[in-house]
Amino acid sequence: MKIILTGATGLVGEGVLLVCLEHPQVTEVLMINRRPLALKHEKLKELIVKDFSTIGDYKEQLDGYDGCFFCAGVSAVGENEESFTRKTFDFVVPFAETLSRINPAMTFIYVSGARTDSTGQGKAMWARVKGRTENALLKLPFKAVYPFRPGFMKPVKGQKNVRWIYRVFDALSPLWYLTFPNWICTMEEVGLAMIHCVSRGYSQPVLEVRDIKAQAKK
Repeated sequence: MKIILTGATGLVGEGVLLVCLEHPQVTEVLMINRRPLALKHEKLKELIVKDFSTIGDYKEQLDGYDGCFFCAGVSAVGENEESFTRKTFDFVVPFAETLSRINPAMTFIYVSGARTDSTGQGKAMWARVKGRTENALLKLPFKAVYPFRPGFMKPVKGQKNVRWIYRVFDALSPLWYLTFPNWICTMEEVGLAMIHCVSRGYSQPVLEVRDIKAQAKK
């Protein structure tokens, strides 16, 4: 399969990218980045797009892909609802709308977050915004859309874009796995679950941590 991936310079995107490059079913990965990434691999291609709102200008480069793993995103820390909406909903949905016109037979996977609020009415601002984003994506005419809601994720070997809190978590991961099994998964499980959603589909659109773990094992 051929995959488009965003967010390769972040924790989730980098982890998923490394899983894809090692997977035998993945024959090509097209990274869409704002700046070049110093990573070379025979399966890897790179498309520099400084403004994602212009993604429609790259129709020829985006045609013929089987899946898109949208891993780019920002933290809600320090953001109000208006600014977080602009950097989340207004960033992801127009990109996906354009891609759905180019590749309607594609599977689109969006990395959301644990405790996202699909009703859009909850108290947590970030959860409402991500919930509205998920709902809009699920209406698009792709072959399938799967919002992923991972919690804490254990990095894969070779990752460089790992914040200090994740390094601390990684060191304590055996304890966390025993204490909070439904809040924790590995980056490898996230990547494998995404690949399997493209190749086999899944029984429901939204994947929580337990679903990600189950789908990774198939």
